[in-house]
Amino acid sequence: MAALGTIRKRGVILVCIISFGLFAFIAEEAFRSCDSAKNNERQQIGEVLGEKISVQDFQKLVDEYSEVIKMQQGQENLPEEQMNQVKDMVWNTYIQNQIIAKEASKLGLTVTDAELQDILKTGTNPMLQQTPFVNQQTGRFDASSLQKFLADYKAQKANPSANAQMMDQYTKIYNYWSFIEKTLRQQTLAQKYQALLAGCFLSNLVEAKMAFKEENEESQIQLAAFPYSDIQDDKVKISESDLKAKYDEIKARFKQPVESRDIKFVDIEVQASNADRAALNKEFAGYHSQLAAAADPAEVVRKSASTVAYLGIPVSKDAFPRDIAAQLDSMAVGSTSAVKANAGDNTLNIVKLVAKQELPDSVQYRVIQVAANSVAEAKTKADSIQGAIAGGADFEAIAKKYGQTGDKAWMTTKQYEYAQSMDKDNKTFINTLNTAAVNSLTQLQLGQGYVVLQVLDRKAMVSKYTAAVIKKPIDFSQGTYRTAYNKFSSFVSANPKSEDFLKNAAKEGYKVQDLKDITTSVHYVANIHSTREALKWIFDSKEGEISPLYECGDNNHLLVVVLDKIHHIGYRDLNDAVVKETVKAEVLKDKKAEMIEAKLNGVKNIAAAKAKGGKVSSVNQITFAAPVFIAATGASEPALSGAVAGTKKGAFSAHAVKGNAGVYLFQVTNKTNRPVKFDDKTYEQKCRQKAMQYAGNFMNELYLNAHVVDNRYLFFFQTSKFLPINKKGVLPMSNTPFLFIGISFIVSIITSVPLKRDDY
Repeated sequence: MAALGTIRKRGVILVCIISFGLFAFIAEEAFRSCDSAKNNERQQIGEVLGEKISVQDFQKLVDEYSEVIKMQQGQENLPEEQMNQVKDMVWNTYIQNQIIAKEASKLGLTVTDAELQDILKTGTNPMLQQTPFVNQQTGRFDASSLQKFLADYKAQKANPSANAQMMDQYTKIYNYWSFIEKTLRQQTLAQKYQALLAGCFLSNLVEAKMAFKEENEESQIQLAAFPYSDIQDDKVKISESDLKAKYDEIKARFKQPVESRDIKFVDIEVQASNADRAALNKEFAGYHSQLAAAADPAEVVRKSASTVAYLGIPVSKDAFPRDIAAQLDSMAVGSTSAVKANAGDNTLNIVKLVAKQELPDSVQYRVIQVAANSVAEAKTKADSIQGAIAGGADFEAIAKKYGQTGDKAWMTTKQYEYAQSMDKDNKTFINTLNTAAVNSLTQLQLGQGYVVLQVLDRKAMVSKYTAAVIKKPIDFSQGTYRTAYNKFSSFVSANPKSEDFLKNAAKEGYKVQDLKDITTSVHYVANIHSTREALKWIFDSKEGEISPLYECGDNNHLLVVVLDKIHHIGYRDLNDAVVKETVKAEVLKDKKAEMIEAKLNGVKNIAAAKAKGGKVSSVNQITFAAPVFIAATGASEPALSGAVAGTKKGAFSAHAVKGNAGVYLFQVTNKTNRPVKFDDKTYEQKCRQKAMQYAGNFMNELYLNAHVVDNRYLFFFQTSKFLPINKKGVLPMSNTPFLFIGISFIVSIITSVPLKRDDY
């Protein structure tokens, strides 16, 4: 009972404690819910028509398209700049497809399987010309090759003992075709929608005749020009009410469809000191001696850590940087160049020309791979195969006995010349293809196995070069970077407020720069690489805030940003500096025009206009269809062209014409017609085309109404399924000697004629 009494006495306290506990429990759940919602939001890369797209889904689209580009270009990976272009293309295409799909759905527009089959049968769509299913003899898309491939792919996929490497190549081509097919459907739907839209714009004979007259009736005039520049700006009084009235009149100009930011920033690019340059020159003097003396320069190039790989095989000029390629033809075989600096890429360079040969750019071949329990057994099998073929046996028939097709394939220089390394087997394979006689049979030991190789054709004999290149950037030392970092970091620490930072930067030798209207669609801040974190900061911060110090670029930039202004979606107000300046310029023009027009009241001829200070000149060949350029004011004046077209021959202008750069009075001295025959069909088509141009405004409205949200700046996309790339954006070469059988080998299965270099 005592305990119960105590509880009763302290009831209020207990109620508070229990209430607080319940509140904490509920709050915890609420916070969890909010955090979950924020996490979900952070996974959304954007929004179109109320439909969100996740970062995972967008990444899939990027990967899909990048794979297509790599197949078309014969590359294993894409450089950063090209990947950024891919991301932009994917994003813009996604938005367009979503908008078109919604509008088409409202109208009941679809693309049927039958329509797609008709496109394939016709085979003239440009996209089909980019596929491996093109008959090289006719230059047309071959639907039967596609059907054969799809059947072979299905059979290979269902075969549990299928060769893994071959299946991988089949899958790549299948995914490539799937992308083409999907894109064809989207493209066809867009074309149907656009055709329907175009059908809304009609033209007739009356409109055609008017258009003909507007283009071909020429007027000659005597012109009196009164430039606005003749009146000093300080002679014009402008009030706030004037600005407000003009702003309301032209407010539509200042509509902001997306949010943007204005920033000020200091960017320091760390560069090599004189001591750094002297050390690198000394290093290169040693490389020059070693390279000139080396019988095989491979080890010298490797130890130098050159940015250009030495493959030890002949390649085209395209495989070398431009500054190196430009030297090759002027060098003697065996010679070594002097050490040269290249300002274009900020490097020091040496090149030794080992060999120069005329070799085919493309080689057609076929192979039979021979594997066995031992090298000796593989050799015996290879001898047997070669003997049988030499005796007249069918190559493909023997290949099938060993689970292969024996079909023809093409190897191009482009397939290997950008590799970062090249092992002995690959060199042997390539050199044999380049030098073996046509139709000859050759055995090659590659690893623990053999191949029986036959070269069938060669095309495009070109100059190829075996050259050892040492190319290294003129880079700063760690000490130089540390000095620059410490100095800038100290300045930033001493000026934590944005106003102090901006005010004192120049005193310390730092240049303040600014950028206007940055949107979330940009990939870098001020075109500086690796500024994703700075970009995120810009869109997450408040006006007037100063950023942390970012180490960015290619590990050579120091960056601090001040967020100057946030421009929200909607109309920019009159207080915006850019808006106010634009409005003021318009008001100034209006008031000067009023002053000039008042002065011209009662003027009835050119002589009187000249007496009022007009600059008189003759202007010829004025048409309604094009704005006339006036030398006296240095401006194009569409309003003047319209006024002249509406004035009869011999007549003086009824009213002064207010133009972009002045006020004008004129008298029409003559009107003539160009010696052009009227063609009603041609001009009706011109009218329709012009109308379609205006229809672009409609598509823009669809975009604005789609309420596109672009959050790509929050994410960093990278196709991580591939190995690190080199400076050219190319992967190191595989160690397998059968790299060159690859996609070209699979393509040869599905096509009846060989592929050329351009098909890769």
